[in-house]
Amino acid sequence: MARKKRYIPEQFRPVVQEDKAKVAYRDEFQSNVGEKVQDFGSKLEGKGRTILYALAALAILGTLFLIFNTYNRRSNAAAQTAFGKAIETSQGIVGTDPAPVGFTGKTFATEKERAEAAINEFQAVADKYGSPVREKAKYFVAVNRLSVDRATAIQELEALAKSSDEVGTLSKFALAQAKTDDGKLDEAAALYKELAGLSNSILSKDTYNFELAKIYEKQGKQAEAAELYFNIAKFASEAKDLEGKPIPMSETARTAKQKVEELNPEKAKEIIEPAEDASPGTKTINL
Repeated sequence: MARKKRYIPEQFRPVVQEDKAKVAYRDEFQSNVGEKVQDFGSKLEGKGRTILYALAALAILGTLFLIFNTYNRRSNAAAQTAFGKAIETSQGIVGTDPAPVGFTGKTFATEKERAEAAINEFQAVADKYGSPVREKAKYFVAVNRLSVDRATAIQELEALAKSSDEVGTLSKFALAQAKTDDGKLDEAAALYKELAGLSNSILSKDTYNFELAKIYEKQGKQAEAAELYFNIAKFASEAKDLEGKPIPMSETARTAKQKVEELNPEKAKEIIEPAEDASPGTKTINL
């Protein structure tokens, strides 16, 4: 059986500083996190998603690195090191084949074994260190526990989701995903609506609305789903950079446009995708 390893974009991977021999983190979350959530969800759609969706999606986004980086300078070196090791454990390779040449991380026989190891390490961080590292560690205890003890994990996420900080927001997002996987679509939709109504969130409003639109589709609410997809795609199609030039639509926006074409072909005609500028220095802004 081939080994499986969760992918983390290069900009979110731990970087060992030669002079201090400890883990440092890069914060580029705000610029591209929303699309990565949606794109990852699309890749797993229809492929027998398990509750590990919540953990894997958030890990891929590098959310843990964003959260930790926010308070990095105020946390002591020991807490940073312990948290970094727990992160590495949660990203270990799962499988029975030999590890790739040069791989120095941890390996596990099963997903459950990896989750249990990560839970133990994050719990140790939560028990030993104070805020804000404690809350971040508790969050990752919960999302890892989703594949081990689902009922307890849900209770932990519900408790964490009551907070109005970053951990509360991410916990509510993970909880919405869990509710979706459980088939509790009304509860999931309510959570996404609440998240979309936040005035200041670490994820974009389009991220929540995209997920909400998918729920509407499952519920047979085609008109509501089409409206949300339309708003995402229409806004992206009209976006311009500081020089007033059209910004190429992100992959997520294009997906939303395709959804509108399926659900409401006539309305989709109102979305005109901008022509890509081939000139040097042109950048695509992910919404």
